[in-house]
Amino acid sequence: MNQKKTTRQIKALGLCSGGLDSILSALVLSEQGIDVTWISFETPFFSSESAQKASGQTGINLIIQDITKEYMEMMKAPRGGFGKNMNPCVDCHTLMFAQAGTRMREEGFDFLFSGEVLGQRPKSQTKNAMRSVEKNSGFEGDLLRPLSAKCLPETRMEQQGLVDRARLMDITGRSRKVQIQMAREFGIKEYPAPAGGCLLTDKIFSNRLRDLLYVQKTDETRLLQLLKFGRHFRLDNECKLIVGRSKNDNEQILAWYDKTQDIRLRHAEMAGPDVILLGNFSDSHIKTAAQITAGYTKSKPGETTSIRVIEKGEKTLLKVLTPQPGIFEDLMI
Repeated sequence: MNQKKTTRQIKALGLCSGGLDSILSALVLSEQGIDVTWISFETPFFSSESAQKASGQTGINLIIQDITKEYMEMMKAPRGGFGKNMNPCVDCHTLMFAQAGTRMREEGFDFLFSGEVLGQRPKSQTKNAMRSVEKNSGFEGDLLRPLSAKCLPETRMEQQGLVDRARLMDITGRSRKVQIQMAREFGIKEYPAPAGGCLLTDKIFSNRLRDLLYVQKTDETRLLQLLKFGRHFRLDNECKLIVGRSKNDNEQILAWYDKTQDIRLRHAEMAGPDVILLGNFSDSHIKTAAQITAGYTKSKPGETTSIRVIEKGEKTLLKVLTPQPGIFEDLMI
């Protein structure tokens, strides 16, 4: 073994989802005296919320980086294709390692690490997939997977003595018994379920994303964020309606509402959802939007009711007939 003699502390940058495997991979290295830092990426499809909680629990420093622009460019043609829905898992991991690798070089870290476990995920954590991700990231040889290291070829970091291979793990498969026992030993009491928080694995969200990308043909960040909230209706290729389903939905929809571009609708006299009309719309679209808005209030079907319409700060009342239930169902995305 060609071990490198050094008196300085080794620094490693790890990808962190906030899950148990991410936490344990960092602690395994930290036990060896390695200075570990996490990086967590954000897009409209996943956040760093769990990573922030993990950082607070462990005291490990966390870097947060938004990669929406790079992610949407990758989504145009992922080399590994999509999974069951709009999840490009292999290319997603490749992009994250590429971004982390750039940060590693810029900020003087010695290597990258992740909490990946061999065989845990059937598409993205096979030996071939893991090798492909590393190679295509542009940082081949710089990535260590501490939880499965003994089941994988020895890395540069181990060969050079930056990491003690004997103190790494040999975990494989989908069982989490070993990780749960390790969590007890490390005193880790809180961690999210392993299902993950990526919206691209969700069928309904994926349908909305396809509609935005391939029908409306845009990937504007604001519109990507709005995919997460409310009921969505496609009025035509350039016009869409979003109807809140709850108080939180209403708040989030209004947070992304653009007063200069969108129309806001709400029942003038009774409780109901906040609604926004986006894109290129006509008077006919506004009337349809008002009817849909009325349909989600306690106004009786066939009854004439008043909807408040706000466009560029100007408020008007539009009287419409409350529709029969389900009449606009074919417009829902």
